[in-house]
Amino acid sequence: METTLSGKHVAVIGGGPGGYPAAFFAADLGMRVTLIDMESQPGGVCLHRGCIPSKALLHIARVIEETKELQECGVQFRPPALDLEAIRSWKNSVVKRLTGGLGQLRTARKVAFVRGRARFTDRKRVRVALAEGGDKEVTFDAAIIATGSRSAAIPGWPVSPRIMDSTAALDLPDIPRRLLVVGGGYIGLELGSVYASLGSEVTVVEMLSGLLPGADRDLVAPLAKRLERKFKAVRLQTRVAEVREEGEAIRVMLDGSGGERTEEVFDRVLVSVGRRPNSGDLGLDAAGVEVNSKGFIRVDAQRRTSDPSIYAIGDVSGEPMLAHKATHEGRVAVEAIAGRKTAFEPRAIPAVVFTDPEIAWGGLTETQAVAENRPIKVARFPWAASGRALTLGRTEGFTKLLVDAETERVLGVGIVGPGAGELISEGVLAIEMGALASDVALTIHPHPTLSETLMEAAEVFYGRSAHTLNRAS
Repeated sequence: METTLSGKHVAVIGGGPGGYPAAFFAADLGMRVTLIDMESQPGGVCLHRGCIPSKALLHIARVIEETKELQECGVQFRPPALDLEAIRSWKNSVVKRLTGGLGQLRTARKVAFVRGRARFTDRKRVRVALAEGGDKEVTFDAAIIATGSRSAAIPGWPVSPRIMDSTAALDLPDIPRRLLVVGGGYIGLELGSVYASLGSEVTVVEMLSGLLPGADRDLVAPLAKRLERKFKAVRLQTRVAEVREEGEAIRVMLDGSGGERTEEVFDRVLVSVGRRPNSGDLGLDAAGVEVNSKGFIRVDAQRRTSDPSIYAIGDVSGEPMLAHKATHEGRVAVEAIAGRKTAFEPRAIPAVVFTDPEIAWGGLTETQAVAENRPIKVARFPWAASGRALTLGRTEGFTKLLVDAETERVLGVGIVGPGAGELISEGVLAIEMGALASDVALTIHPHPTLSETLMEAAEVFYGRSAHTLNRAS
Protein backbone atom coordinates (compact mmCIF):
# COMPACT_ATOMS: atom_id res chain seq x y z
CA MET A 1 0.00 0.00 0.00
CA GLU A 2 2.70 2.49 0.98
CA THR A 3 4.66 1.75 -2.20
CA THR A 4 1.59 2.50 -4.27
CA LEU A 5 0.82 5.68 -2.36
CA SER A 6 4.35 7.05 -2.05
CA GLY A 7 4.10 8.93 -5.34
CA LYS A 8 0.63 10.35 -4.70
CA HIS A 9 0.66 14.04 -3.85
CA VAL A 10 -2.10 15.37 -1.60
CA ALA A 11 -2.66 19.10 -1.07
CA VAL A 12 -4.52 19.98 2.13
CA ILE A 13 -5.95 23.50 2.14
CA GLY A 14 -6.49 24.62 5.73
CA GLY A 15 -4.59 23.66 8.87
CA GLY A 16 -7.40 23.39 11.41
CA PRO A 17 -8.68 20.33 13.31
CA GLY A 18 -9.82 18.80 10.02
CA GLY A 19 -6.85 19.77 7.86
CA TYR A 20 -3.78 19.02 9.95
CA PRO A 21 -4.92 15.52 11.11
CA ALA A 22 -5.77 14.70 7.48
CA ALA A 23 -2.33 15.87 6.37
CA PHE A 24 -0.61 13.90 9.12
CA PHE A 25 -2.62 10.72 8.39
CA ALA A 26 -1.89 10.96 4.68
CA ALA A 27 1.82 11.30 5.47
CA ASP A 28 1.61 8.30 7.80
CA LEU A 29 0.19 6.28 4.89
CA GLY A 30 3.20 7.18 2.77
CA MET A 31 1.75 9.97 0.60
CA ARG A 32 3.54 13.18 -0.27
CA VAL A 33 1.65 15.97 1.46
CA THR A 34 1.58 19.75 1.18
CA LEU A 35 -0.30 21.63 3.89
CA ILE A 36 -1.42 25.16 2.98
CA ASP A 37 -2.57 27.59 5.65
CA MET A 38 -2.45 31.28 6.56
CA GLU A 39 -1.13 30.66 10.09
CA SER A 40 2.53 30.08 10.89
CA GLN A 41 1.66 26.84 12.70
CA PRO A 42 -1.13 24.26 12.28
CA GLY A 43 -4.23 24.50 14.48
CA GLY A 44 -6.69 26.68 12.61
CA VAL A 45 -9.35 28.80 14.27
CA CYS A 46 -10.00 26.12 16.90
CA LEU A 47 -6.53 26.23 18.43
CA HIS A 48 -5.55 29.80 17.60
CA ARG A 49 -8.79 31.75 18.16
CA GLY A 50 -11.57 29.42 19.26
CA CYS A 51 -11.92 26.15 21.16
CA ILE A 52 -8.66 26.19 23.08
CA PRO A 53 -8.33 29.85 24.18
CA SER A 54 -12.03 29.97 25.10
CA LYS A 55 -11.69 26.87 27.28
CA ALA A 56 -8.63 28.37 28.95
CA LEU A 57 -10.68 31.43 29.90
CA LEU A 58 -13.66 29.29 30.92
CA HIS A 59 -11.37 27.44 33.34
CA ILE A 60 -10.48 30.74 35.01
CA ALA A 61 -14.15 31.71 35.14
CA ARG A 62 -15.10 28.37 36.69
CA VAL A 63 -12.45 28.66 39.43
CA ILE A 64 -13.71 32.15 40.30
CA GLU A 65 -17.28 30.83 40.56
CA GLU A 66 -16.16 27.90 42.73
CA THR A 67 -14.58 30.26 45.24
CA LYS A 68 -17.99 31.95 45.58
CA GLU A 69 -19.85 28.66 45.90
CA LEU A 70 -17.55 27.45 48.68
CA GLN A 71 -18.94 30.16 50.95
CA GLU A 72 -21.90 27.84 51.51
CA CYS A 73 -19.43 25.22 52.73
CA GLY A 74 -17.91 27.61 55.26
CA VAL A 75 -14.87 28.58 53.21
CA GLN A 76 -14.28 32.28 52.52
CA PHE A 77 -12.00 33.72 49.83
CA ARG A 78 -11.14 37.32 49.16
CA PRO A 79 -12.47 38.73 45.85
CA PRO A 80 -9.95 37.89 43.10
CA ALA A 81 -7.53 40.49 41.79
CA LEU A 82 -7.39 40.31 37.98
CA ASP A 83 -4.18 40.88 36.06
CA LEU A 84 -5.48 40.98 32.48
CA GLU A 85 -2.02 41.03 30.94
CA ALA A 86 -1.05 37.88 32.87
CA ILE A 87 -4.32 36.18 31.93
CA ARG A 88 -3.76 36.97 28.25
CA SER A 89 -0.17 35.76 28.50
CA TRP A 90 -1.21 32.46 30.09
CA LYS A 91 -3.97 31.90 27.51
CA ASN A 92 -1.56 32.63 24.68
CA SER A 93 1.05 30.29 26.15
CA VAL A 94 -1.45 27.43 26.05
CA VAL A 95 -2.13 28.14 22.37
CA LYS A 96 1.58 28.47 21.59
CA ARG A 97 2.45 25.15 23.23
CA LEU A 98 -0.23 23.28 21.31
CA THR A 99 0.39 24.85 17.92
CA GLY A 100 4.16 24.67 18.35
CA GLY A 101 3.88 20.98 19.12
CA LEU A 102 1.85 20.46 15.95
CA GLY A 103 4.52 22.29 14.00
CA GLN A 104 7.12 19.85 15.29
CA LEU A 105 4.92 16.89 14.36
CA ARG A 106 4.45 18.33 10.87
CA THR A 107 8.21 18.60 10.43
CA ALA A 108 8.81 15.09 11.78
CA ARG A 109 6.30 13.70 9.28
CA LYS A 110 7.97 15.61 6.43
CA VAL A 111 4.74 17.39 5.52
CA ALA A 112 5.62 20.32 3.27
CA PHE A 113 4.15 23.61 4.47
CA VAL A 114 3.15 26.62 2.42
CA ARG A 115 1.97 29.65 4.33
CA GLY A 116 -0.57 31.60 2.33
CA ARG A 117 -4.03 31.64 0.76
CA ALA A 118 -4.80 29.02 -1.90
CA ARG A 119 -7.04 29.40 -4.93
CA PHE A 120 -7.79 26.70 -7.48
CA THR A 121 -6.71 27.48 -11.03
CA ASP A 122 -7.98 24.18 -12.41
CA ARG A 123 -8.82 20.66 -11.21
CA LYS A 124 -5.21 19.75 -10.41
CA ARG A 125 -3.55 23.00 -9.36
CA VAL A 126 -3.83 25.78 -6.81
CA ARG A 127 -2.00 29.09 -6.75
CA VAL A 128 -1.01 30.24 -3.28
CA ALA A 129 -0.69 33.94 -2.46
CA LEU A 130 2.20 33.65 -0.02
CA ALA A 131 2.01 35.39 3.34
CA GLU A 132 5.47 36.89 2.83
CA GLY A 133 4.59 38.11 -0.67
CA GLY A 134 4.59 36.60 -4.13
CA ASP A 135 2.87 33.38 -5.08
CA LYS A 136 3.54 29.69 -5.58
CA GLU A 137 1.84 27.03 -7.68
CA VAL A 138 1.07 23.66 -6.09
CA THR A 139 -0.02 20.71 -8.22
CA PHE A 140 -1.71 17.68 -6.71
CA ASP A 141 -3.21 14.27 -7.40
CA ALA A 142 -5.85 14.84 -4.73
CA ALA A 143 -6.83 17.83 -2.65
CA ILE A 144 -8.68 18.21 0.64
CA ILE A 145 -10.45 21.51 1.31
CA ALA A 146 -10.53 22.23 5.05
CA THR A 147 -10.91 26.01 5.12
CA GLY A 148 -13.33 26.12 8.06
CA SER A 149 -15.70 28.96 8.84
CA ARG A 150 -15.81 32.53 10.12
CA SER A 151 -18.01 34.54 12.45
CA ALA A 152 -21.16 35.84 10.81
CA ALA A 153 -21.55 39.61 10.75
CA ILE A 154 -24.75 41.63 10.93
CA PRO A 155 -25.19 43.76 7.80
CA GLY A 156 -25.46 47.50 8.31
CA TRP A 157 -23.85 47.61 11.73
CA PRO A 158 -21.11 50.22 12.30
CA VAL A 159 -17.50 49.12 12.32
CA SER A 160 -16.17 49.77 15.81
CA PRO A 161 -13.59 48.17 18.13
CA ARG A 162 -16.37 48.19 20.73
CA ILE A 163 -18.41 45.79 18.58
CA MET A 164 -16.55 42.49 18.86
CA ASP A 165 -16.73 39.06 17.28
CA SER A 166 -15.56 36.01 19.21
CA THR A 167 -11.94 36.49 18.14
CA ALA A 168 -11.80 40.02 19.51
CA ALA A 169 -13.60 38.99 22.69
CA LEU A 170 -11.04 36.25 23.33
CA ASP A 171 -8.27 38.86 23.26
CA LEU A 172 -9.74 40.37 26.45
CA PRO A 173 -9.22 44.02 25.44
CA ASP A 174 -10.67 45.00 28.82
CA ILE A 175 -13.46 43.97 31.19
CA PRO A 176 -16.39 46.19 30.18
CA ARG A 177 -18.76 47.21 32.95
CA ARG A 178 -21.73 46.63 30.63
CA LEU A 179 -21.57 43.97 27.90
CA LEU A 180 -24.30 43.13 25.40
CA VAL A 181 -24.17 39.65 23.87
CA VAL A 182 -26.18 39.36 20.65
CA GLY A 183 -27.08 35.71 20.14
CA GLY A 184 -27.99 33.01 22.64
CA GLY A 185 -25.98 30.20 21.06
CA TYR A 186 -23.04 28.38 22.59
CA ILE A 187 -20.39 30.97 21.64
CA GLY A 188 -22.32 33.88 23.11
CA LEU A 189 -23.17 32.02 26.32
CA GLU A 190 -19.65 30.68 26.84
CA LEU A 191 -17.96 34.06 26.35
CA GLY A 192 -20.74 35.87 28.18
CA SER A 193 -20.09 33.55 31.13
CA VAL A 194 -16.39 34.37 31.06
CA TYR A 195 -16.98 38.13 31.11
CA ALA A 196 -19.65 37.83 33.81
CA SER A 197 -17.24 35.90 36.06
CA LEU A 198 -14.57 38.53 35.44
CA GLY A 199 -16.94 41.29 36.54
CA SER A 200 -19.05 42.48 33.58
CA GLU A 201 -22.79 43.07 33.75
CA VAL A 202 -23.89 40.86 30.87
CA THR A 203 -27.13 41.18 28.91
CA VAL A 204 -27.98 38.49 26.35
CA VAL A 205 -30.39 39.18 23.49
CA GLU A 206 -31.81 36.26 21.48
CA MET A 207 -34.37 36.49 18.68
CA LEU A 208 -35.80 33.00 19.30
CA SER A 209 -37.94 31.88 22.23
CA GLY A 210 -35.15 29.97 23.96
CA LEU A 211 -31.39 29.74 24.40
CA LEU A 212 -29.33 27.12 22.54
CA PRO A 213 -31.99 26.25 19.94
CA GLY A 214 -30.18 23.06 18.89
CA ALA A 215 -30.51 21.40 22.31
CA ASP A 216 -33.52 19.77 24.00
CA ARG A 217 -35.42 22.22 26.20
CA ASP A 218 -35.09 20.12 29.35
CA LEU A 219 -31.29 20.14 29.02
CA VAL A 220 -31.24 23.92 28.61
CA ALA A 221 -33.54 24.64 31.58
CA PRO A 222 -30.95 24.22 34.41
CA LEU A 223 -28.44 26.38 32.53
CA ALA A 224 -31.04 29.06 31.78
CA LYS A 225 -32.00 29.19 35.44
CA ARG A 226 -28.39 29.64 36.52
CA LEU A 227 -27.69 32.28 33.86
CA GLU A 228 -30.69 34.30 35.02
CA ARG A 229 -28.80 34.77 38.30
CA LYS A 230 -25.37 35.22 36.73
CA PHE A 231 -26.27 37.63 33.94
CA LYS A 232 -27.88 41.00 34.40
CA ALA A 233 -30.59 40.04 31.88
CA VAL A 234 -31.53 37.37 29.33
CA ARG A 235 -33.98 38.76 26.78
CA LEU A 236 -35.64 36.23 24.50
CA GLN A 237 -37.70 37.00 21.41
CA THR A 238 -35.84 40.29 21.22
CA ARG A 239 -33.91 41.84 18.35
CA VAL A 240 -31.46 44.70 18.07
CA ALA A 241 -33.24 47.30 15.93
CA GLU A 242 -30.59 50.01 15.93
CA VAL A 243 -26.94 50.40 16.92
CA ARG A 244 -25.03 53.68 17.34
CA GLU A 245 -21.52 54.36 18.57
CA GLU A 246 -21.42 57.30 20.98
CA GLY A 247 -17.92 58.11 22.18
CA GLU A 248 -16.78 55.23 24.38
CA ALA A 249 -20.18 53.54 24.43
CA ILE A 250 -22.63 51.73 22.15
CA ARG A 251 -26.29 52.78 22.24
CA VAL A 252 -28.80 50.15 21.08
CA MET A 253 -32.53 49.99 20.50
CA LEU A 254 -34.10 46.67 21.44
CA ASP A 255 -37.43 45.45 20.07
CA GLY A 256 -39.28 42.91 22.21
CA SER A 257 -41.84 40.33 21.08
CA GLY A 258 -44.72 42.44 22.33
CA GLY A 259 -43.73 45.42 20.20
CA GLU A 260 -42.12 47.35 23.04
CA ARG A 261 -38.90 49.22 22.28
CA THR A 262 -36.23 49.99 24.86
CA GLU A 263 -32.99 51.94 24.63
CA GLU A 264 -29.84 50.88 26.47
CA VAL A 265 -26.17 51.81 26.55
CA PHE A 266 -23.28 49.32 26.73
CA ASP A 267 -19.52 49.61 26.86
CA ARG A 268 -19.00 46.74 24.43
CA VAL A 269 -21.10 44.44 22.24
CA LEU A 270 -20.28 40.83 21.37
CA VAL A 271 -21.90 39.62 18.14
CA SER A 272 -22.32 35.83 18.14
CA VAL A 273 -25.02 35.06 15.60
CA GLY A 274 -23.47 32.00 14.00
CA ARG A 275 -20.72 31.13 11.55
CA ARG A 276 -20.39 31.05 7.77
CA PRO A 277 -18.37 28.56 5.67
CA ASN A 278 -15.15 29.82 4.11
CA SER A 279 -15.98 28.63 0.60
CA GLY A 280 -15.67 31.97 -1.19
CA ASP A 281 -12.62 33.11 -3.12
CA LEU A 282 -11.27 29.58 -3.47
CA GLY A 283 -11.67 29.35 -7.23
CA LEU A 284 -14.09 26.46 -6.84
CA ASP A 285 -15.63 27.12 -10.25
CA ALA A 286 -12.27 26.51 -11.91
CA ALA A 287 -12.09 23.17 -10.10
CA GLY A 288 -15.67 22.18 -10.90
CA VAL A 289 -16.58 22.06 -7.20
CA GLU A 290 -20.21 22.82 -6.34
CA VAL A 291 -21.59 24.64 -3.30
CA ASN A 292 -25.17 24.75 -2.03
CA SER A 293 -27.33 27.79 -1.34
CA LYS A 294 -25.78 28.24 2.12
CA GLY A 295 -22.23 28.21 0.82
CA PHE A 296 -21.39 24.67 1.98
CA ILE A 297 -19.42 22.49 -0.43
CA ARG A 298 -21.42 19.49 -1.63
CA VAL A 299 -19.82 16.17 -0.63
CA ASP A 300 -20.68 12.48 -0.71
CA ALA A 301 -20.18 9.84 1.98
CA GLN A 302 -16.43 9.76 1.30
CA ARG A 303 -16.31 13.60 1.54
CA ARG A 304 -15.66 13.72 -2.22
CA THR A 305 -16.87 16.85 -4.01
CA SER A 306 -18.34 17.06 -7.51
CA ASP A 307 -14.76 16.66 -8.73
CA PRO A 308 -13.65 13.10 -7.79
CA SER A 309 -10.09 14.14 -6.93
CA ILE A 310 -11.11 16.98 -4.59
CA TYR A 311 -12.53 16.43 -1.11
CA ALA A 312 -14.01 18.79 1.50
CA ILE A 313 -14.20 18.33 5.27
CA GLY A 314 -15.15 20.22 8.40
CA ASP A 315 -17.16 23.43 8.67
CA VAL A 316 -16.90 24.18 4.96
CA SER A 317 -18.71 20.93 4.11
CA GLY A 318 -21.77 21.39 6.33
CA GLU A 319 -23.32 21.14 9.76
CA PRO A 320 -22.59 20.42 12.51
CA MET A 321 -19.63 22.78 12.68
CA LEU A 322 -17.59 20.87 15.24
CA ALA A 323 -13.85 20.27 15.45
CA HIS A 324 -14.13 16.55 16.22
CA LYS A 325 -16.49 16.03 13.30
CA ALA A 326 -13.89 17.66 11.02
CA THR A 327 -11.12 15.41 12.36
CA HIS A 328 -13.16 12.29 11.67
CA GLU A 329 -14.07 13.49 8.18
CA GLY A 330 -10.40 14.08 7.47
CA ARG A 331 -9.60 10.46 8.21
CA VAL A 332 -12.44 9.30 5.95
CA ALA A 333 -11.23 11.52 3.09
CA VAL A 334 -7.64 10.26 3.35
CA GLU A 335 -8.78 6.64 3.45
CA ALA A 336 -10.85 7.27 0.32
CA ILE A 337 -7.82 8.80 -1.40
CA ALA A 338 -5.84 5.72 -0.39
CA GLY A 339 -8.44 3.55 -2.10
CA ARG A 340 -9.85 2.08 1.07
CA LYS A 341 -13.51 1.24 1.53
CA THR A 342 -14.77 3.95 3.85
CA ALA A 343 -17.66 6.32 4.52
CA PHE A 344 -18.62 9.05 6.95
CA GLU A 345 -21.64 7.53 8.68
CA PRO A 346 -21.51 8.13 12.44
CA ARG A 347 -24.52 7.16 14.51
CA ALA A 348 -23.78 9.97 16.92
CA ILE A 349 -21.71 13.17 16.86
CA PRO A 350 -21.41 14.57 20.39
CA ALA A 351 -22.04 18.26 21.00
CA VAL A 352 -20.87 20.08 24.13
CA VAL A 353 -21.68 23.55 25.40
CA PHE A 354 -18.93 24.51 27.85
CA THR A 355 -21.02 26.80 30.01
CA ASP A 356 -21.63 26.24 33.70
CA PRO A 357 -23.38 23.86 33.94
CA GLU A 358 -22.16 22.15 30.79
CA ILE A 359 -24.66 20.64 28.36
CA ALA A 360 -23.77 17.62 26.21
CA TRP A 361 -25.76 15.37 23.93
CA GLY A 362 -25.25 12.80 21.20
CA GLY A 363 -27.37 10.71 18.88
CA LEU A 364 -31.13 11.14 18.71
CA THR A 365 -32.64 14.07 20.61
CA GLU A 366 -36.15 14.24 21.99
CA THR A 367 -36.90 17.09 19.62
CA GLN A 368 -35.91 14.91 16.66
CA ALA A 369 -37.82 11.91 18.01
CA VAL A 370 -41.03 13.94 18.23
CA ALA A 371 -40.53 15.42 14.76
CA GLU A 372 -39.88 11.98 13.26
CA ASN A 373 -42.59 10.25 15.32
CA ARG A 374 -40.03 7.76 16.64
CA PRO A 375 -41.28 5.33 19.32
CA ILE A 376 -38.85 5.88 22.19
CA LYS A 377 -38.74 5.81 25.96
CA VAL A 378 -36.82 8.44 27.93
CA ALA A 379 -35.14 7.55 31.21
CA ARG A 380 -33.91 10.44 33.38
CA PHE A 381 -31.74 10.23 36.46
CA PRO A 382 -31.70 13.46 38.51
CA TRP A 383 -28.37 14.50 39.96
CA ALA A 384 -30.20 15.44 43.16
CA ALA A 385 -30.06 11.67 43.81
CA SER A 386 -26.31 11.46 43.06
CA GLY A 387 -24.01 11.31 46.05
CA ARG A 388 -21.14 12.75 44.05
CA ALA A 389 -23.22 15.70 42.81
CA LEU A 390 -24.24 16.41 46.41
CA THR A 391 -20.60 16.51 47.54
CA LEU A 392 -19.94 19.03 44.76
CA GLY A 393 -22.91 21.15 45.73
CA ARG A 394 -24.24 20.85 42.18
CA THR A 395 -27.48 18.90 42.08
CA GLU A 396 -29.31 20.81 39.34
CA GLY A 397 -28.23 18.46 36.54
CA PHE A 398 -29.52 15.19 35.19
CA THR A 399 -28.63 12.40 32.77
CA LYS A 400 -31.09 10.96 30.28
CA LEU A 401 -31.13 8.06 27.86
CA LEU A 402 -33.34 7.85 24.79
CA VAL A 403 -34.08 4.18 24.23
CA ASP A 404 -35.83 2.44 21.36
CA ALA A 405 -39.19 1.31 22.72
CA GLU A 406 -39.01 -2.11 21.03
CA THR A 407 -35.36 -3.13 20.76
CA GLU A 408 -34.16 -1.30 23.91
CA ARG A 409 -31.15 0.05 21.99
CA VAL A 410 -29.69 3.31 23.24
CA LEU A 411 -30.41 5.88 20.53
CA GLY A 412 -29.52 9.13 22.29
CA VAL A 413 -27.93 10.55 25.42
CA GLY A 414 -28.24 13.96 27.05
CA ILE A 415 -26.43 15.31 30.10
CA VAL A 416 -26.54 18.66 31.86
CA GLY A 417 -24.25 19.41 34.80
CA PRO A 418 -20.60 20.12 35.63
CA GLY A 419 -18.32 17.95 33.51
CA ALA A 420 -21.06 16.82 31.12
CA GLY A 421 -18.60 17.10 28.24
CA GLU A 422 -16.31 14.56 29.90
CA LEU A 423 -19.20 12.14 30.49
CA ILE A 424 -20.89 12.14 27.09
CA SER A 425 -18.39 9.88 25.32
CA GLU A 426 -19.60 6.78 27.16
CA GLY A 427 -23.07 7.43 25.84
CA VAL A 428 -21.78 8.03 22.31
CA LEU A 429 -19.82 4.77 22.46
CA ALA A 430 -22.98 2.95 23.54
CA ILE A 431 -24.86 4.38 20.55
CA GLU A 432 -22.08 3.53 18.09
CA MET A 433 -21.84 -0.04 19.38
CA GLY A 434 -25.59 -0.58 19.28
CA ALA A 435 -25.64 -1.18 23.03
CA LEU A 436 -28.85 -1.95 24.86
CA ALA A 437 -29.96 -0.09 27.95
CA SER A 438 -29.24 -3.33 29.82
CA ASP A 439 -25.59 -3.21 28.68
CA VAL A 440 -25.22 0.21 30.29
CA ALA A 441 -27.09 -0.88 33.42
CA LEU A 442 -24.93 -3.97 33.86
CA THR A 443 -21.65 -2.07 33.41
CA ILE A 444 -20.21 -1.56 36.90
CA HIS A 445 -19.38 2.13 37.43
CA PRO A 446 -17.12 3.47 40.21
CA HIS A 447 -18.79 5.06 43.23
CA PRO A 448 -19.17 7.88 44.01
CA THR A 449 -18.83 9.45 40.56
CA LEU A 450 -20.96 11.43 38.15
CA SER A 451 -20.37 8.70 35.56
CA GLU A 452 -22.68 6.50 37.66
CA THR A 453 -25.59 8.61 36.49
CA LEU A 454 -25.45 6.90 33.08
CA MET A 455 -25.82 3.51 34.76
CA GLU A 456 -28.53 4.90 37.02
CA ALA A 457 -30.47 6.28 34.03
CA ALA A 458 -30.40 2.82 32.50
CA GLU A 459 -31.67 1.40 35.80
CA VAL A 460 -34.49 3.97 35.72
CA PHE A 461 -35.46 2.62 32.29
CA TYR A 462 -36.04 -0.80 33.86
CA GLY A 463 -37.76 0.66 36.91
CA ARG A 464 -35.21 -0.62 39.38
CA SER A 465 -33.07 2.35 40.33
CA ALA A 466 -32.19 2.19 44.02
CA HIS A 467 -31.95 5.96 44.34
CA THR A 468 -35.10 7.22 42.65
CA LEU A 469 -38.68 6.21 42.00
CA ASN A 470 -38.65 7.71 38.49
CA ARG A 471 -39.55 5.52 35.58
CA ALA A 472 -38.93 5.86 31.86
CA SER A 473 -41.51 8.00 30.08
